Amino acid sequence: MDARPLGVFDSGIGGLTVVRELLRLLPDEELVYYGDVARLPYGNKSKETVTRFSREIAHFLIERGVKAIVVACNTASALALPQLADELDVPVVGVIDSGARAAAERTKSGQVGVIATASTVRSGAYGRALAACRKDLVVTERACPLFVPLVEEGWIDHKVTREIAEEYLAPLEGHNLDTLILGCTHYPLLKRVIGDIMGPGVSLVDSGEETARTVVEMLDARGLRAPAGANPVHAIYLSDLPAAFTGTAERFLGRALPPVEVVTVSG
Repeated sequence: MDARPLGVFDSGIGGLTVVRELLRLLPDEELVYYGDVARLPYGNKSKETVTRFSREIAHFLIERGVKAIVVACNTASALALPQLADELDVPVVGVIDSGARAAAERTKSGQVGVIATASTVRSGAYGRALAACRKDLVVTERACPLFVPLVEEGWIDHKVTREIAEEYLAPLEGHNLDTLILGCTHYPLLKRVIGDIMGPGVSLVDSGEETARTVVEMLDARGLRAPAGANPVHAIYLSDLPAAFTGTAERFLGRALPPVEVVTVSG
């Protein structure tokens, strides 16, 4: 048993899709969340910049005594996870392998789509992860960079969001996809819009849900679970506090947020 908190970070609000599932599956765990909203989006930045940002946040979380870190950002998982895993003395879990495993298990046709940020698509991380699961999969990827700022703005089911989603997803038609990975933790907030456009024949893989299950397995394997009956006190840190953050976050989590503190991290 280990009562220390779990650290979770993302470029903004998207990582709360992972937090929601962690709260559901691990109600005794204390969570420390960092959202780097001042420097988002990560999806159009270089590997070097994303790695530097991720290191800075990881060390901030380590200073708060976390027992493990969940990289709840697909771009950071694609570009910075290997370095973090090598450098840190605590377990580090990313979102890409979990989503890939779930998609490989779920697809019947072997035709899998991935929508993600431009950096994640360029990295080829999902293609490699899916190939490691099943060699026969045919993978079609599509960058959807405007989804992140739309979610951060709170435009979850706005007509503009729907129009942009239709534009992004139209090239996926004709690929006979039966499974689509939401390859950015912001994207599950748009699941209803994406699902309406893709249709009922396409299963949407929520990387936040799958990552939370992987975290449970990791904690159990390493004996790091918090004691049963704990009364966790969660903390949220942001690099800035945009006007839409609290309302969007509380609507999505279905609960009041703990106090939010603005903290700037640096090397």
